Amino acid sequence: QVQLEESGGGLVQAGGSLRLSCAASGRTFSSYGMGWFRQAPGKEREFVSAISWSGDSTLYAPSVKGRFTISRDNAKNTVYLQMNSLKPEDTAVYYCAARPTGWGSSPARYDYWGQGTQVTVSS
Repeated sequence: QVQLEESGGGLVQAGGSLRLSCAASGRTFSSYGMGWFRQAPGKEREFVSAISWSGDSTLYAPSVKGRFTISRDNAKNTVYLQMNSLKPEDTAVYYCAARPTGWGSSPARYDYWGQGTQVTVSS
């Protein structure tokens, strides 16, 4: 069982930066693939980024590649999402998620989800 808690969301102007954190409980965090997803009002949840259990492999949605960076610190049971050059279209609730095997972009493959943190980018 893994419990996830996101933090770091807020209101920022376009072009600004935020760093989201996702703190995980559980002794097996270091073996889990982790992902970030987001959901804007009236839209379906979409993939943002994912990272393998070791941190050696990462994946990004085309819309955020080059602007966002995912990382993890297994000693701290935490995964991060550094978001730079934010755009109004990045406004959404951001969720982190964990899966015990593998890693990737499909939300259906993730077993555990946080409650989400709101990111609002003003123009």
